[in-house]
Amino acid sequence: MIQLAAISRIFYMGEQAVRALDQVDLTILPGEYVSIMGPSGSGKSTLLNVIGLLDRPDSGQYLLNGKNVTDLSETEQAKVRREKIGFVFQSFHLVPRMTAAENIELPLTLSGIPLSERKTRVLETLQSFNLSDRAQHRPAELSGGQRQRVAIARATIMRPTAILADEPTGNLDHRIGAEVMALLEALHQGGTTLLIVTHDRELGLRAQRKIGMRDGRIESDTRNEKQ
Repeated sequence: MIQLAAISRIFYMGEQAVRALDQVDLTILPGEYVSIMGPSGSGKSTLLNVIGLLDRPDSGQYLLNGKNVTDLSETEQAKVRREKIGFVFQSFHLVPRMTAAENIELPLTLSGIPLSERKTRVLETLQSFNLSDRAQHRPAELSGGQRQRVAIARATIMRPTAILADEPTGNLDHRIGAEVMALLEALHQGGTTLLIVTHDRELGLRAQRKIGMRDGRIESDTRNEKQ
């Protein structure tokens, strides 16, 4: 479970303070599928970064599965992030010099998983994501859709309880974007909590729950009763 209480995040542009998040309260239950929408500068990506422990709030409290993770050290936060949270970004964030298989394996390596188990899990994941024939290709040798599939495979290799996706189809055409969303939604159907930041209204409406943001605050929180 994700629980945010009075979370604020302030950035400074010269002497001007910008409240990217302003006293945000939010609870997301295990297994939910949530879209976060709003205009540019509304705070949606900052919110996702705080939830994903990529950024620290200036005030407030964040509980993840009942544990206060707000004030953990960077090392402790990194461990939680590796084990509990998977990230998917618009620009893929793959390591250019690594092959697809090596990119997928990276979280396992950083977590100290034994080599034999790493290789087995990577092979299984490559097959699951229809990437076996691209295992030894580097990102520059892959299409945009293939790169995003590698990114999703890497995000899920540690079997996280939550996937956070920031504009996951933003750099893809409609057909490939639909395939990527099908992959993410299949993970949700398997019980994974799924949070998606998007500008795409059609994409946002696919979620069970839609959160609208403006000026660093949550201005709407609605559920799709058809889900």
